[in-house]
Parts: sequence; C-alpha cells; structure tokens
Amino acid sequence: MTLDELNIGQLARIQQVLDSPFKEKLQEMGCVPGVLIQPIFKAPFGDPIAYDIEGYTLSIRKSEAKNITVKPLDDLFKT
Repeated sequence: MTLDELNIGQLARIQQVLDSPFKEKLQEMGCVPGVLIQPIFKAPFGDPIAYDIEGYTLSIRKSEAKNITVKPLDDLFKT
C-alpha cells in the first residue's frame, strides 16, 4: 500500500521510499523506514495531503506520496 491510499486518521509505518526524483527530498523530511505516519488533512480537491510524522506536519502532493510504501497499523497496538 502506498501513502496516498491511507484514509484520514489511519496510522501506518513507513516501509520503503521508492527510487524516484523525490526520494532524497522525502528522506530529508523524515520519511524513512520505521517511522509512524498519519494523514491528518486533505486539501479540498485531495491534493496536497498533510501528514503527522514524528510530531510535525508534513504536506506533500499525491505524486510524491505514491513513492512511499506503508504498512497500516492497528491504532490500539501501534505495531
């Protein structure tokens, strides 16, 4: 599953940042394997999307979010 497919409020753990022109930029912004991430807001037309990541808000476009694979988590266990 990719980051852009998550629903608002759904918690996930980043698995991988795929090779793309955005890879280095995304990693510098904290999108690295193992980090918890959660969509918190979508713009009126669905792009960009704001995510909570490590206690700060990151806003990225869907085209960038498609390059991040995630594993959805059970909110109760956060594993």
